Amino acid sequence: MFKPVANKRIYQQVVDQIQTMILDGRLKAGDKLPAERDLTELFQVSRTSIREAVRALEILGLVECRQGGGNFIRKEFNTGLFEPLSIMFKLHNGSALELFKVRKMLEIEAVSLAAGQITAGQRAELKAVMEELAAAEKEEDKAKLDAEFHFRIMEASGNYLLQCFYNAVSSLMQSFIGDARKIFLKAEKMSILAELHREICNAVVSGQAAPAVAAMRKHFDFVIDNLEK
Repeated sequence: MFKPVANKRIYQQVVDQIQTMILDGRLKAGDKLPAERDLTELFQVSRTSIREAVRALEILGLVECRQGGGNFIRKEFNTGLFEPLSIMFKLHNGSALELFKVRKMLEIEAVSLAAGQITAGQRAELKAVMEELAAAEKEEDKAKLDAEFHFRIMEASGNYLLQCFYNAVSSLMQSFIGDARKIFLKAEKMSILAELHREICNAVVSGQAAPAVAAMRKHFDFVIDNLEK
């Protein structure tokens, strides 16, 4: 039943200490870590252990290694989730359907928050993106504006952690699926998609959370229904 307790590897102990220092505020976003030679002296471990620890912190998305500049605590963590998520997604044969269902959950919550607190500036930006999307003729431009439209709503939600998850899922979708709009290249489907975006925009800019949620739910139900066919 019980197994012998093994000591943690040295590099894991270094990782634990740095994580603790981030959590208790001794290391803050943007702080530069001491040089590799200094870290070996501070932790009294080998350079190999330090390198393994830094690599582990990179994978966790906590540390950013700048070529020739040193190692820094990340200022922005919204890209740090991508690498571990992409590995899990690949190992478990993740599908487009799974990604869209996760996006549906995230974006329904985001659009509700956005409708309740969107600023005048954000309202103007969202409307501008919507008009550009409606006027765009090239599918490449439409795809970019579609992505920006959803990003603007996520940004207006004001929830940083929600944005981090959304960015990781969106990056995953781009990496493994590419342009998801290709599913809707038929004119009638594109027309429906455009109208759904318009409904979402109108509800958000007018500050109506319930209609915004209903429109976003309708949007993703439509997308998911077409994926399953």
